[in-house]
Amino acid sequence: MSSSHPSDVAETRELAPYACHGPKSRGRLHAETQRPDEASQLASRTPFQRDRDRILHSSAFRKLKHKTQVFVYHEGDYFRTRMTHSIEVAQIARSMARALRLNDDLVEAVALAHDLGHTPFGHAGEDALQSRMAEFGGFDHNEQTVRVLTSLEQRYAGFDGLNLTWETLEGVCKHNGPFAGDAPVRPAIAAIDVEFDMRLADHPSAEAQLANLADDIAYLSHDFDDGLRADLFTINDIRDLPQVDSILAEITKTYGDLPVERLTHELIRRLISLFVGDMLAQSSTNLAEIGVTSVEDIRTAGRPIIGFSSAMADDLETIRNFLFTNMWRHYKVNRMTSKAKRVVTDLFDLFMSETNTLPTGWQSRDGVAIDDLEVVDRARLIADYIASMTDRYAMLEHQRLFEPGPILR
Repeated sequence: MSSSHPSDVAETRELAPYACHGPKSRGRLHAETQRPDEASQLASRTPFQRDRDRILHSSAFRKLKHKTQVFVYHEGDYFRTRMTHSIEVAQIARSMARALRLNDDLVEAVALAHDLGHTPFGHAGEDALQSRMAEFGGFDHNEQTVRVLTSLEQRYAGFDGLNLTWETLEGVCKHNGPFAGDAPVRPAIAAIDVEFDMRLADHPSAEAQLANLADDIAYLSHDFDDGLRADLFTINDIRDLPQVDSILAEITKTYGDLPVERLTHELIRRLISLFVGDMLAQSSTNLAEIGVTSVEDIRTAGRPIIGFSSAMADDLETIRNFLFTNMWRHYKVNRMTSKAKRVVTDLFDLFMSETNTLPTGWQSRDGVAIDDLEVVDRARLIADYIASMTDRYAMLEHQRLFEPGPILR
């Protein structure tokens, strides 16, 4: 493990003692040599700002523009994609981090990176790849994010991956919390743990915990917007949901009957404010109760420090159950999900049986031809290729390979 870059500057605002400080980072896996022309630029950025910038400039982040959140890109320009979702998560997380005096740059980096490993077609594509990869080690989008950040992004001359700080990688590896007891650890995460000691049994930093819950706030709020616009349910269908009921009553009392577009926007912004306010209040209470005075106290607290009140957590679960039934498993979404799974499954099966149909750049790994790889490694290479696709590229590849007619370029 290398130390932080000697030109990394101090944080420019007052952070809480339990916040992560960039210049105190545990460093990066690969040492980086500073060029003379980098000196002034590096002197103006902290390590976590550099992490955020590397994520934003990665090819994996650009591809999120055309990767499914709930709706495939061609179903409408208005619906959220993985990119817009990630930006919304980062905004919510950064605002909360400032309120708690946490490191908003680290929070933003983790939030922007958290979905980089998603396949085309969202969870439908992931389910299809997991099914086909079951006998070859499986597939998990969070593990794939780690692979993207540590090896699959190949842009820098001196190393594979983005060579992010330990703290940013920790936030991604423990996106769903620590690996306790006998909990299985995916191979890519286990590999980086061997090299970098990710302390997988400890809780992640407060910044990582916050980014994870900001993800929940973003999709549980904004999916109402997308679901209403897609006519999967109506305002009347959600009037009795906890928190939604009182907010809609307040809006009607103040503004009377509003057009559905204005009503929806007002509902969403108030929901986000409500969720954020509850998390800030509960997290502040938790910090005070435990007497947290350092980052180490956060990691060894034995329970999450950043969180919702129990009442709000119950309400969020009710909202999640409603969206699961009425949106994520709506028959219209199921139809696209079914089609998406067939596309991914067809591509995987064809590439496994006819490796010569893969693009030239994907017919070898580390100088070894794909047909000379062990079958497990061959399957992983193919899964990496499919996972890297956008929705539209996957559909175009499927069209090229399965539909009769001229070969499309």
